[in-house]
Amino acid sequence: MRLLPAPLLTAILFLSWLLLVGSLSVGHLALAAVLAIAVAGLCDRLLPERVRIGNWRTVARLGPVVLYDIVASAITVARQILGPEDRIRPGFVWVPLTIRDSCGVASLAGIITMTPGTLSVDISPDHRHLLVHALHVEDPEALIATLKSRYEVPLIAIFEGGARG
Repeated sequence: MRLLPAPLLTAILFLSWLLLVGSLSVGHLALAAVLAIAVAGLCDRLLPERVRIGNWRTVARLGPVVLYDIVASAITVARQILGPEDRIRPGFVWVPLTIRDSCGVASLAGIITMTPGTLSVDISPDHRHLLVHALHVEDPEALIATLKSRYEVPLIAIFEGGARG
């Protein structure tokens, strides 16, 4: 076993601990290091496969897109909720998945769930479709196309190393 099986996770945990306690004392630095190494080591054992980031530039481009979509969706959802209830058309949509990497699928589901007005509900047993609930669905095909182009295509580049995205 390597001392730092997940260096990025270890660094994030180390910094998070220091931010939480608000101290750079020797004791807190030591405790942060021990906790970060131990927790990262335990988490590494729980992962069935190694997460491999194939395209860091796409990660940098996807982040702002997701943040923008979260804010824009929050505004849209607020308008819908404050408006006439009969204008809301909730619905479920099965999104066919091109992405095969399990971390990529989990990331896609997480992004969809974090975006107000949408929620990842289930994945088909063959992992080829993701069930999404949306607060307002006028055109299911347009929703699917948006989710695939804005999130799935970049996630394929990130996790499967493709040139797309």
